[in-house]
Amino acid sequence: MPPKFGTSGLRGLVTDLTDDLVADYTRAFLTACPHGGVVHVGQDLRASSPDIAAAVIRAVRGMGLTAIDHGALPTPALALASMNAGQAAVMVTGSHIPADRNGLKFYLPTGEIAKSDEQAVGAALGSGSDTAERGVLRQESGALAAYVARYVTAFGPEALHGWRIGVYEHSSVARDALADALSGLGAEVVRLARAETFIPVDTEAVDAETRAMLKRWCSEHALDALVSTDGDADRPMVVDANGTLVPGDVLGPLVAQSLGAEQVCTPVSSNTMVDQMGFAGVIRTKIGSPYVIAAMEETGGRVVGYEANGGFLLGVEAQGPSGPLAPLMTRDCLLPIVAPLAMAKAQGVSLAALVSDLPSRFTAADRIAGIPTETSKAFIAELTEDAAARAALFDGRAAETGVDRTDGLRVSFADNTVIHLRPSGNAPEFRCYAEAETVARAETLMRETLHAVAQRLG
Repeated sequence: MPPKFGTSGLRGLVTDLTDDLVADYTRAFLTACPHGGVVHVGQDLRASSPDIAAAVIRAVRGMGLTAIDHGALPTPALALASMNAGQAAVMVTGSHIPADRNGLKFYLPTGEIAKSDEQAVGAALGSGSDTAERGVLRQESGALAAYVARYVTAFGPEALHGWRIGVYEHSSVARDALADALSGLGAEVVRLARAETFIPVDTEAVDAETRAMLKRWCSEHALDALVSTDGDADRPMVVDANGTLVPGDVLGPLVAQSLGAEQVCTPVSSNTMVDQMGFAGVIRTKIGSPYVIAAMEETGGRVVGYEANGGFLLGVEAQGPSGPLAPLMTRDCLLPIVAPLAMAKAQGVSLAALVSDLPSRFTAADRIAGIPTETSKAFIAELTEDAAARAALFDGRAAETGVDRTDGLRVSFADNTVIHLRPSGNAPEFRCYAEAETVARAETLMRETLHAVAQRLG
C-alpha cells in the first residue's frame, strides 16, 4: 500500500518513504501553506526517523528557508515551540504504528493543518523544487525544557509531593520529559522498562499482557500511579495504584473539570459520562483532532477538547493551581497526565477514588490489525444500510435504539450499552469501541464484537 496522506499527516512503510517522496511532501506543504520563513523539525525514536528528518531538512533548506533541528522530542513540545515562534513545523513520526512504518506531521504557525490545508498540499505535490539558495540550519535544544516548565509553572513544585509514580519508558520520545515533569512537581519517580528499539504502544488498545505487566509493576513498586505515552507523546497512558488503566475519555473530562472549562468538544466515540458532568455544552465531532479543533474554534469561550485516546487540546489560557497555562491547540499527553493526578492529590484521595466519583459509564476499545481500510469501509457501509446485517452481527444484544453515522457506525441498545465501529484513519485496522455501565461489561462487549467481526472479515 503506498503512503497515505491526510490530516494526521503522511504515513507509510519506511521502504516507501524515499528521500524524493519526503522532499516532495515537504516542498508541497511549504508551497501551499504559510510557514513564517522558518520550519522547526523534530523526530521520534524510531530507527528510521533520523534519515527521514534529514531529508525534510534538506528540502526546507533547498527552498531557501531556515530549518531548526530539535532532534528527538515530543510532538506537542515541537508544536509548542513552533507556534510560540509563529513558524511552521514538521514532526517525523509514525505515532503508535509498527516500527516498519513512519510518517510526517505538518504544523502551520497557528497549529495543526486542517482539511483545506490537506487538499492544498495534495494539489501542490510535484510542483516545487530546490532553489539555488541554501537556507540556514540551526540546532536547538531548549524546547523540551520549555515544555516541561509549562506544567511545573502551572501546577507547582508541591503538586505531587509524597506520591510515588512509575514511568513506563519503552521507546516514548517523552520518557525523559515525563520523569522531569513529575519530579519537578514533587513526585518520586520510578523509571521502568526503557527500550533501545522501538515498541509500538497504542494507548487506546493496550493488550492483556501489557495490562498485566503494568498491574504487576504497581504492586511491586508500591506506586500511586503509573504513566506513559504513545511513541510521539500526543496520547497519554495513565494507570491507577490498583493497576487499572484510566481511559483517555475519562482523563479528558477530569482535565476539563480541573481547568474550569465551560464548553467541551470531543469526538462521537468518547465516553458519554461527559454529558452528565455539568458542562454548559458538549459538542460531538467526527474522529480526529482537526475536527475537534474546528469545533473549538467555532464554539469559542472557555473551550477545551479531547479525543478518546486521551490527547487533550486547550483552547484558552487557563489557570492552574500555581500559575497560568497558555493555550495549546494540538493533542498533548502531559496535561491529561498531570491534571488528574494533581487533582486527586489536592483532594487527598487516590486516583481510583477520583475516577469512582464520576458517572458510571465505562469504555473499552481495541482493534483488529491487518484489515485493509477499503474492506472495513465496505463492511461498515453494509451494516449501516442493512438493519438485518446489524441484527446478525449483534445477535443476542438488547434491542437497537439508535444509530449514529457521524463517523463510522455507532449503535445504541436498550440496555444502555453502545458499540461503535470504524476503520482506523491512519492504519489498516478495524476499530471497535464499547460503552457500558461497568468495566467488565464494556470489555466483554468489545471482545465479543471484535470476535464476530473477525469471523465475518476473516
